[in-house]
Amino acid sequence: MKHIFIINPAAGSRNYYETVKQAIEECGQDFDHEFYETTSPMDACAYIREYCSNYTLPVRFYACGGDGTLNEVVNGAAGFENAEVACVPTGSGNDYVKYYGPKAEFMNIANSIEGTPFPADLLKIGDRYSINVINFGFDSVVAETISKVKRKKIIGGKHSYTTGIVKGLVVGMKSKCVVTVDGEALNNDVMLLCTVANGTHVGGSFKCAPRSLNNDGLAEVSLFRPISRITFARLVKAYEKGEHLDDPRFAKYITYRRGKLIECESPEEKFAVSVDGEMIYTNKFSIEVIPNAIKFVVPKTLVESYLAKHSEEPEAAVK
Repeated sequence: MKHIFIINPAAGSRNYYETVKQAIEECGQDFDHEFYETTSPMDACAYIREYCSNYTLPVRFYACGGDGTLNEVVNGAAGFENAEVACVPTGSGNDYVKYYGPKAEFMNIANSIEGTPFPADLLKIGDRYSINVINFGFDSVVAETISKVKRKKIIGGKHSYTTGIVKGLVVGMKSKCVVTVDGEALNNDVMLLCTVANGTHVGGSFKCAPRSLNNDGLAEVSLFRPISRITFARLVKAYEKGEHLDDPRFAKYITYRRGKLIECESPEEKFAVSVDGEMIYTNKFSIEVIPNAIKFVVPKTLVESYLAKHSEEPEAAVK
């Protein structure tokens, strides 16, 4: 199998090209690999599509960066049976890998070289795929802010999401958008935020979809009604821990559904939507679950816990 490491020099707080190269050298594995360093947004997607169109043997693409880099790699690999996606999480958030386990297990290159690909669903919005979370409302303000400050001192880096929350508390406490899940309208007009999740985490540490199974053909939809800033402050820690679906304090503020088709409409001409942390602007959109649309590599040390979570037998793995 060919192993290609897609490195985004703009991900995280610095360029991790040398870090990834050193990790490969130290992993003690002799394998066929090469590097590709992206030069512009969606460059990884275009490179992978062209590569797979001309290469029919099995190939594994490693997204070396954050969730945005992983999103590009997924959008490039989707639809190609010979392509697998792995991750070396060197970005500032890396939310999707938290579905499987600790980030450190993915940073061990040998773990992923010897890892096992399993099928994972994707969310499709327009002509773009999401592997983790599509969110909007308060979260869009946060995501926009993160993209602007992630490389700045003090307010950036690991503090980017905190900076985004502060901005959201000032300007993002109410948005107009009607959300419908498989024909059922979840609200009439306004909301605080909505997450449509395939993974479990968003914003670096917030467990927005604690019940998610990323291969069940269903998206986890949580819509929060507008709340005061005081109530937000009182509940945010429980939300971060993923307790909001079981904590009775949230009952009057949240509507939770699982569904295959989510339709959204806002009167705002350029309504901001975050797709794995990358921004798009539209006022009417649908999100569709595409079952088993990608093969994602689970590191060797996390396969057992993955199988336990999904109640699968080892033979169910994609070979």
